[in-house]
Amino acid sequence: MSTYLIKGVRPLGGEPADILVEDGRIAAVGDSLDATGAEVVEAAGLIALPGLVDLHTHLREPGREDAETVETGSRAAALGGFTAVHAMANTDPVADTAGVVEQVWRLGQEAGLVDVVPVGAVTVGLGGERLAELGAMADSAARVRVFSDDGHCVADPALMRRALEYVKAFDGVVAQHAEEPRLTAGAQMHEGDRSARLGLTGWSAAAEEAIIARDVLLAEHVGARLHVCHVSTAGSVEILRWAKSRGVRVTAEVTPHHLLLTDACAESYDPVFKVNPPLRTDADVEALRAGLADGTIDAVGTDHAPHAVEDKESEWAQARPGMLGLEQALSVVIETMVEPGRLDWAGVADRMSVRPAAIGRLDGHGRPIAPGEPANLVLVDAAARAVVDPAALASRSRNSPYAGRELPGRVVATFLRGTPTVLDGKAVK
Repeated sequence: MSTYLIKGVRPLGGEPADILVEDGRIAAVGDSLDATGAEVVEAAGLIALPGLVDLHTHLREPGREDAETVETGSRAAALGGFTAVHAMANTDPVADTAGVVEQVWRLGQEAGLVDVVPVGAVTVGLGGERLAELGAMADSAARVRVFSDDGHCVADPALMRRALEYVKAFDGVVAQHAEEPRLTAGAQMHEGDRSARLGLTGWSAAAEEAIIARDVLLAEHVGARLHVCHVSTAGSVEILRWAKSRGVRVTAEVTPHHLLLTDACAESYDPVFKVNPPLRTDADVEALRAGLADGTIDAVGTDHAPHAVEDKESEWAQARPGMLGLEQALSVVIETMVEPGRLDWAGVADRMSVRPAAIGRLDGHGRPIAPGEPANLVLVDAAARAVVDPAALASRSRNSPYAGRELPGRVVATFLRGTPTVLDGKAVK
């Protein structure tokens, strides 16, 4: 295994230092380090963060390799600064058995670009009727600890309670897609004045908030861990803040697109802006940013959702919901949280690496930049700015909501256990 000497980088945005990486670990952090035979990475002006961890990625394999594969999604993740991603269960076949989650895990191992951590389905076939093989998936080679029917809500409260009780046995977490389906039938965008004017059926904030309120009460009742996917409303933030004040074991994530974009995007009728949950109002965006800043929202989860051209480039009502997110997630956080002074670089590391790794129970990720720790690192040029070109992205799909937008920040290098997956902004393999 090669030795790397990263010269003049700023760990967590602090004072410049050198980082020596040997045998997959950080061997030393200090001034004017030297190591005979080491490969030198000149990093003056760059910021070092622990490798980013995504709790919410759709890799589409098996079943929809025309939209994404584990390899292409892993490459996009590495280019975005990630060293671990959680692959959601809504594949074909659904990841509801030990066999399927082990297949996804092994594909990630073969790609070798990031740690691909499968998420197991809560219910068989995402059908919301019977619990899936939670214990078998937890005991499998993939060691699943996060379970979600994402794309579907576990709407039955009795079934949700049983799932929460079950995962306690192996310290798992149920990640809920909070959407009361009876309130969102036919919904196309956020419910409000704009949806009425555009003639698109509205998706009310209450549909999300009602499920979150129910589930934090269930989690409190059984003493289980609950994670809330892609929080999108101001009311949801308040419910989470209340639940945490009571000591409920609840965590939550917000997507980059919900931090930056609003329902005004729907006025173009461009289906690239169709997503579930929908883009919300300016007031919701402000509440989400505040919630991420004060820690009520624990993490940024990309909800990277690649779609083939025929599934996305159609009229709004027929288009599949979802957006790409892996390669621009850090840039969006820089624009919405760092540049306005809401988060410092230590805060970015906390919300994009430390807490997501803890939620997913990932050893070796989200660790301090210190001697003896695994060398999972990302080096960032925060001063760089670039216009997003979907054709230049590593994903197989092109449904980026940031197309043509100039965003700050550039991932210069990513190291997975001391092995570079990205150098000089380009994927190594």
